Amino acid sequence: MKHKKTSFYVLFFFSLSILLLVVILASLMLGSASIPPSDVMHLLFNMAQGGGSSNLTPTEQIIWSLRLPRTVLALAVGAGLAIVGVAIQALVKNPLADPYILGISSGASVGATLVILAGAFSFLGTYAVSGAAFIGALLTVIAVYLLAQERFRISVTRLLLSGIAVSMMLSAVTSFLVSTNPHKEGIQTALYWIMGSVAGATLEQLWIPIVSVAGGYIFLQSSYRSLNVLVTDDSTARSLGLNIASYRLLLIVVTALITGVLVAVSGAIGFVGLMIPHMARMIVGANHQVLLPASAMLGAIFMAAADIAARVVIAPEELPVGIITAMCGGPFFIWLLRKSNYSI
Repeated sequence: MKHKKTSFYVLFFFSLSILLLVVILASLMLGSASIPPSDVMHLLFNMAQGGGSSNLTPTEQIIWSLRLPRTVLALAVGAGLAIVGVAIQALVKNPLADPYILGISSGASVGATLVILAGAFSFLGTYAVSGAAFIGALLTVIAVYLLAQERFRISVTRLLLSGIAVSMMLSAVTSFLVSTNPHKEGIQTALYWIMGSVAGATLEQLWIPIVSVAGGYIFLQSSYRSLNVLVTDDSTARSLGLNIASYRLLLIVVTALITGVLVAVSGAIGFVGLMIPHMARMIVGANHQVLLPASAMLGAIFMAAADIAARVVIAPEELPVGIITAMCGGPFFIWLLRKSNYSI
């Protein structure tokens, strides 16, 4: 039985690896202007051999400067939101939770909107929008954490309710800033960012989400046993030696930092952190040792595919990728609610 399960995992992850390569190639090829796969492969081979980016053809420049950065960012955002979703669902013991349940996206949206519409945080230069969004997300997490404390301990119920309340208030602030701004162009930019997009990715700034997601994944994967214990009842977890209060706090900090960084660079892209972990759990089970890598790969594939759809559905115009994920995630969430007996 164990041999069969191992063989299934090997086949599953091998299939995901092939699908991931196919989606990456498609993402570099497809858009408002289609590029032959031979041109893409030639560029990648040339860069792998140490070729520079100074003598690229116009087609190769499109791949290198525009499509490659947004593809890598889509992969990082998808994988990051998926693993954060796994961790948050373990934290609150509910598969219907998602990375934005702590109000992080709303806090980031306020920060980014202040930059786009009011010119705040201009001292951050090219990092103004992402920096302000991260600051907003971080302050939101601190506020939710303080509100969720009950006799110097974190109450999961208070955490959820505090996140919802703070999120609603910050969403109202964002709506106020947008509705009272007289500049139409700024409003469109703010709304586009709020709906989520990876179109603004640059090679120079990719290291931020990549390092954040990689570091978060290493932490979560190394503590998969603690995550497995955390989803049991508290008395069982304590009997198995888990310091619940300390680990919950650490989990909140790590997931908040990852989510804050991702929202800062891509806007609020919904449903990925809810839908992907649940799909992975249906396929590989609830063991976090396998669930985390499965969710990361599925999330990366889904986000890259969603970004392709955002580029080609109304080409040459482009949709915010958050619209695509919502169109997929909304029906999935309704199906999940109808199928399950989970309560939040």
